[in-house]
Amino acid sequence: MSDTSPARVTAARKAVAGVLLVAPFAVYLAVPSYAKESPRLAGFPFFYWWQLVWVLLTGLCVGGAHLLTRRRGGAR
Repeated sequence: MSDTSPARVTAARKAVAGVLLVAPFAVYLAVPSYAKESPRLAGFPFFYWWQLVWVLLTGLCVGGAHLLTRRRGGAR
């Protein structure tokens, strides 16, 4: 067993994680920017496929924020 303390999460990592968590909300709240029908993708209006893309990107953003802020070497 090691006597070293767990790695600390730096302020820069916390700031980047915060941006990753806030960015999807900013996109979701900007409805007038994507409330349109064209361009269509596979017959779906822009409004629907844009939201679906951001559901996937939100998962990536949350996962990235988790990876940036988790502590390594902690007790299990």
